[in-house]
Amino acid sequence: MAAKIRKGDKVIVLTGRDKGRTGEVIEVRPTENRALVRGIAMVKRHQRQTAQVQGGIISKESAVDLSNLALADPKDGKPTRVGFKFIGEGADRKKVRVAKRSGAEIDG
Repeated sequence: MAAKIRKGDKVIVLTGRDKGRTGEVIEVRPTENRALVRGIAMVKRHQRQTAQVQGGIISKESAVDLSNLALADPKDGKPTRVGFKFIGEGADRKKVRVAKRSGAEIDG
């Protein structure tokens, strides 16, 4: 199945403590149905000191369920659902993502 949300996409959080905030997808975990979003769902973790890493309490992103994220529409930045459309004919045929809200192509 084609991915509706991919690494590098701008997304909006629909539910939870970060509702309404936007961020860029850092990593998608399709088997877990989750994604990491920059600056969203921050948690504090204790880090042991090593030769390369300073010890202490660090903040990092935790995974958010994909159902709680919506892609930001490329035209107005509001949340939108994602559809697919085929462009071209024959061997040049290409499947692209389309914003349901405005009809704009997400990836060219």
